[in-house]
Amino acid sequence: MSLWELFIVAIGLSMDAFAVSICKGLSVTKVKPCHQLSVGLYFGGFQAMMPLIGYLLGVQFQSLIVNIDHWIAFILLSIIGGNMIREALGEEESVDGCFSPKAMLPLAVATSIDALAVGVTLAFLQVKILPAVCFIGVVTFVLSAAGLWVGNLFGARYRAKAEIFGGIVLVAMGIKILLEHLAVF
Repeated sequence: MSLWELFIVAIGLSMDAFAVSICKGLSVTKVKPCHQLSVGLYFGGFQAMMPLIGYLLGVQFQSLIVNIDHWIAFILLSIIGGNMIREALGEEESVDGCFSPKAMLPLAVATSIDALAVGVTLAFLQVKILPAVCFIGVVTFVLSAAGLWVGNLFGARYRAKAEIFGGIVLVAMGIKILLEHLAVF
């Protein structure tokens, strides 16, 4: 996986956290740097940790499913991307303005579950995992901190678009992986 491809995956994965950060930004009267740091650390940290866990699980089973790993990657990324698009087109979710661990931990876990499955995919692609998860975490940190500010400044009109974009990116990556393994290109 090239750096460009990893960047695209990182952007796609971070769109849930970006969308939730926009909602958080809507719920506070003034965004402070400590708010941006909190959102960035929670979302970026979990977006880095979950693919690492998924990768470690994937490596354990890689030899058993090496002949169908491209199909697994395609299916996982398509399901994750499809769910992101479905959620974006569904009802509006409400998010409160609290930045306590009790409020942030469930959001961080919820927005990073899909990264666990992507970590399994990264194991099949034999990606150097530590640089990859650090990169994913940093991209999510930056986009989450920015999302908080964007939400506070512009409002909710970009949340659904961000999630739809992230979903499309993940589905496209799954299709690309499948087509490469089937020697289509």
